[in-house]
Amino acid sequence: MTQQGKAGSVGFIGIGTMGREMAINLAKAGHQVAAYDVRPGAAQELAAHGIRAAATIADASRGAHAVITMLPDTPDVEAVVYGDGGLLANPPEGKLVIDMSTIAPGAVRRMHADLARAGVAFIDAPVSGGPLGARNAALSIMAGGDAPAFAQAQRFFAGMGTTVTHVGESGAGQTVKLCNQLICGINIQAICEALALGRAAGVDLQQLRRVLLGGSAASWMLDKLGAQMIEGDASAGFRIDLMLKDLRLVAQQAQETNVPLPATALVTSQYLDARAHGEGSNGNQALFRVYDRMSGQVR
Repeated sequence: MTQQGKAGSVGFIGIGTMGREMAINLAKAGHQVAAYDVRPGAAQELAAHGIRAAATIADASRGAHAVITMLPDTPDVEAVVYGDGGLLANPPEGKLVIDMSTIAPGAVRRMHADLARAGVAFIDAPVSGGPLGARNAALSIMAGGDAPAFAQAQRFFAGMGTTVTHVGESGAGQTVKLCNQLICGINIQAICEALALGRAAGVDLQQLRRVLLGGSAASWMLDKLGAQMIEGDASAGFRIDLMLKDLRLVAQQAQETNVPLPATALVTSQYLDARAHGEGSNGNQALFRVYDRMSGQVR
């Protein structure tokens, strides 16, 4: 028995850094999980957690109460829904598809409408919390879609997150997530600038960070990523490439709604600088290396 009702059967598509932990936590919560990924080995590695490796998308969907997708970008989700052997032609038995990727709100609304015509509910439920939140089943889940479908999805959300909110109609979950990413990107940039300024003035950066954490400048980013910036640790958590994808979606949404976002445009250019210097597969904190280069620092 799960926290929100009876255990169910779920197909999970997309066994990457986040998806792997989310699928494992669903199995821990008592759900029967069939996992599919374009890399067959990724799903097969989950056998020790009681998760069945599905051979195809249709195989993962077969007999499931819901299918959950956790994929890199909008075209990947559209391919799973519309492609040969996809979910539009092979919906789960429970007629519920939950996408937990970060993708374009407009694409979400199109898929919601197309699946609805086939009698299948679609929930967009992107997440915040990163790999650590995924591992600890402590994700913040922001869901858009019809209220009955959200209620149906609750038993699955309970196994993956601690903050689960229905934020509105289809596409609203993605809009809230893009607002989250906008704030995160600008917050990271602000931390980079504060550390660069403190370093240039000869201030002890570890002490600077501790002081800032005790006041109104405190943030999760300063706590976690600030420490990694100071230590020169660029190891991947949430990658530069993925943040650039999210910032692209933010800019697209801003253009569609005629909202100027000058700070977002500036930080996007710095993320592009980071990727141009080979930082794309590194974690977000590698943005600090842009400031290393601009200030002539070499590490």
